[in-house]
Amino acid sequence: MIKIKTFLMLSGYQLTWLMCVFGELLYNSYLPGLICGLSFLSICFIKSDNKKKTIQIVFLISIIGYLFDTILVFFEIYYFKTSLYIGVLPIWMIVLWPSFAILFDEILEFLSKFKIIAVFLSSILGPLTYFAGRPLGLININNFSLFFILMVSFWAILMIFYLNYIIKLKFN
Repeated sequence: MIKIKTFLMLSGYQLTWLMCVFGELLYNSYLPGLICGLSFLSICFIKSDNKKKTIQIVFLISIIGYLFDTILVFFEIYYFKTSLYIGVLPIWMIVLWPSFAILFDEILEFLSKFKIIAVFLSSILGPLTYFAGRPLGLININNFSLFFILMVSFWAILMIFYLNYIIKLKFN
């Protein structure tokens, strides 16, 4: 049975993702995603039992993800159609990555018992979130084969890194 906190955190991330995507598509604005993401992150941080651990996990996962996206956009594997960029990425990626990363703090910890399933799901669901933006016109993928190889590999490695290293670190 899914806990209420788990449900609310997953829903908060999904709402942030939707606001980032549909803010751009419907209003040509980054503000809905940015406001929703900042609100979600603020609530999660306030409710966090171990704020230092939360900050460290969110920072570590977010930096890795943001750098990965930056590299792939820089090398024109894909690019976003958005209203405002910071560097080569949409401004709302500044809240989208931390909003996803905050799930690692409490929600995704249970995956350590199901490592193979976790890596498999990560390598499938991670790339699908990007690919979902393609039919909506938010992302253009210039090289599908390379995109999928890199995305599947990245998301699998990110989950392995989390399950084998981050989850075992002492954050107290």
